[in-house]
Amino acid sequence: MAGSLNKVMLIGNLGADPEIRSFQNGGKVANLRIATSETWKDRSTGERQERTEWHTVAILSGGLIDAMGNHQKVRSADYVGGQVKLRN
Repeated sequence: MAGSLNKVMLIGNLGADPEIRSFQNGGKVANLRIATSETWKDRSTGERQERTEWHTVAILSGGLIDAMGNHQKVRSADYVGGQVKLRN
């Protein structure tokens, strides 16, 4: 393989209003909970099934944080793209 790619795209709904925190050094972070769902028809019963996954997202970009705080509210549809960084 010539290289690698660390990219994620989530399209879902916010579970709560973004939580925006400020640090003493002037930095900010916005924390979001985004729900993504998939639906399918069960082959054996014919019933419609749904599975929802919850994703915790931290946004560190200042301009993006301001936009999130002013425009995004609970249950609004949202698209988030970026890199995956796991926290321990």
